[in-house]
Amino acid sequence: MTSQSDLPRQYSRSHAEKFRHELFEMLRIPSISADPNYAGEIRRMAEWLASHLGGLGLDNAQVMETAGHPVAYAEWLGAGMDKPTVLVYGHYDVMPAAMEDGWVTPPFEPVEKDGKIYARGATDDKGQFLIHIKALESYLKTQGAAPVNVKILLEGEEEISSPNLTPFIKANLNMLKADVCVISDSSMRIIEEPAITHSLRGMCYLEVEVEGPRQDLHSGFWGGATHNPGLALVEIIGKLYNPDHTIAVPGFYDDVVTLTADERAMLEKVALTEEMFKDATGVPALWGDENYSIRERVSARPTLDINGIWGGWSGPGPKTIIPAKASAKLSSRLVGDQDPDKIFELLKKYIESIAPPAVKVKVRLVAKGNPALIPFDLPEMQAASRAYERGWGYVPVFTRGGGSIPVVADIHNLLQIPVVMMGYGLDTDGLHSPNEHYSLEMFQRGIETAIVYLEELARLPR
Repeated sequence: MTSQSDLPRQYSRSHAEKFRHELFEMLRIPSISADPNYAGEIRRMAEWLASHLGGLGLDNAQVMETAGHPVAYAEWLGAGMDKPTVLVYGHYDVMPAAMEDGWVTPPFEPVEKDGKIYARGATDDKGQFLIHIKALESYLKTQGAAPVNVKILLEGEEEISSPNLTPFIKANLNMLKADVCVISDSSMRIIEEPAITHSLRGMCYLEVEVEGPRQDLHSGFWGGATHNPGLALVEIIGKLYNPDHTIAVPGFYDDVVTLTADERAMLEKVALTEEMFKDATGVPALWGDENYSIRERVSARPTLDINGIWGGWSGPGPKTIIPAKASAKLSSRLVGDQDPDKIFELLKKYIESIAPPAVKVKVRLVAKGNPALIPFDLPEMQAASRAYERGWGYVPVFTRGGGSIPVVADIHNLLQIPVVMMGYGLDTDGLHSPNEHYSLEMFQRGIETAIVYLEELARLPR
């Protein structure tokens, strides 16, 4: 029996090399959002995308300004008002990357090796959102139309917690109006076990600065009577955790939604063994709250991590000083129904309360994002399950993601539509790490799954 998706799927296979070269073009643009020195590259990436989308026949393809980095947008609405509209979200910005971080090959010169593409942004998120663009192209080039209407929204600030996307969405609610949003910026454990993520953690990112003397001091003259800010900082950090590795901040867990037995059983289907965890991370031993499984700890429970710590002398040779300041950056991954503003206030109050009296401490909010929890029995979710089965070749599992995509909760709440997170990467792809990579097989399977998903959505009752 023939299907509307058959010809587009054949097209995607016959044009696989073309698609791969287009991905390579994108990966060569170092669209780093966190570094102002790369603002020009961010804009170049947005312009490349708008031009590419326009060239495929999409309407209203443009670069749209925000208070920060721009958004690339385009739409194809030829399916008609009686068909659903899909909003595809992705992000074209990437994390910083340099050879000295441990890269084997230059991070912005993609290399194909053993069936994988090595480059910054290969899996997070350029390779994954390009899948949806190529799925739409496959319909337009073979049939002149897609089974549903498609809007594409690509932002340039996801890696810095999307500070300007919420105002953009609020200002463009009519333009972005849709029936469902699909996002591919997540992963699965193994290729034979595709995963639909129905929950993502939120984010509260803060910086702590400890001040002591008004300037660096000679440790021989003043040491022993001056509370070293570096010491005070690690004393503070050490009190953030209880001996059982839970977070010691009063009230931190108050709003956490308790995992149900069904949810825990579902997470057990994608269980992480100790051996798997050690192999994936290289750590010598496990850590964390032993009341929860490894998978639950890394996806369904809140965290508090030290992302960076600095102070004093770190250059070559000795410099015997007591530093005037020491600082740390902390991030807390949040789960429903935790509120990032409330968590920041709890952290700030607690840190200030445990700071030694011989130093001053400042706590500053850097970035935040709400957690998202979407029911997995929705028709749009079940359509995604069928699409994986037909397009990927395996029945997916529904799972929780440990990372944060700030826009998920905003789209869900502001546009009042379900958000379906169809991950096409692997947990071991090395996103945010040196030698990030993406499987070409998964790239192709993803395109075919996305093609089928549009067909499945078109079949849903209106």
